[in-house]
Amino acid sequence: MTLRRLLTTVLAATAALALVAGCSEQPAPARSSAAPPLPPGLTTSTLRALPAADYGAVIPGLLAAPAQLRIRDSYKVVFDTAVYGDDFTTPVARLLAKNFLGEPSVVVRAETRGDWSLVLTPARQKLPSKASAASPAPTQSAAWVPTSALRHTAKLDKRVVVSTAKQTLTVVDAQGATLDSFPVGVGAKDTPTPTGTGYLQARYFDPAQDQTAHRIQLTSLHATAADEPYGGSDGGLIGIHHQTTATGAVSHGCLRLSAAAIAAVDALPLGTAIEIAD
Repeated sequence: MTLRRLLTTVLAATAALALVAGCSEQPAPARSSAAPPLPPGLTTSTLRALPAADYGAVIPGLLAAPAQLRIRDSYKVVFDTAVYGDDFTTPVARLLAKNFLGEPSVVVRAETRGDWSLVLTPARQKLPSKASAASPAPTQSAAWVPTSALRHTAKLDKRVVVSTAKQTLTVVDAQGATLDSFPVGVGAKDTPTPTGTGYLQARYFDPAQDQTAHRIQLTSLHATAADEPYGGSDGGLIGIHHQTTATGAVSHGCLRLSAAAIAAVDALPLGTAIEIAD
């Protein structure tokens, strides 16, 4: 699936939109009270000089997301904010309050530590072409951010589970019980769908690809077998989209669904976890 034309079309159509939403913070219990203090605030010019951790960025200072994740809540980024690696001192990027659609950025967090939250980011930590067996390119990146930059938006009681071997996509509840299950088209041998856990970060129509009846569901995951498996320069994004052929190993890494299946995913709130396994 090629997202270069998609992003050009969507950006032009939605540049004027700015959604402002949110509700009161519902803090999760801190995993550890022993954490570094928050760093001093950055000047506006210093913050703007940091690379934006968006879908097309590659930022080595980001972290690989933890292998085991429990995503239970979604958050919106209140304002552009610096994110940090494990030293909690040197900013490595900035997390944007508005995403490429001009809408509030939705994130999820993996853990808390004092006044810090480890959030999943839309950016890459490393390109597959720069990876090795000893240091692979993670499909999902993460970074530490002051919790004060986040606003709680929703409790998440469902998640999406994909098996590339069985070629199934299943929506399960908090206890793991199956709510819906559908066939899914997955990546071909040379452009496999990556495994790992991410989340639904955005959704939109794309007239340029004849996606006007079913919204594309963009995940926070990235391809790990090739830098640009779709061609172009869309960052190896992994999307979920409607396709007439929605079974078999047929894609460049994205997930292809029937109309009924894409409707089930579209009904889930942004921030919902997606877990992809063999």
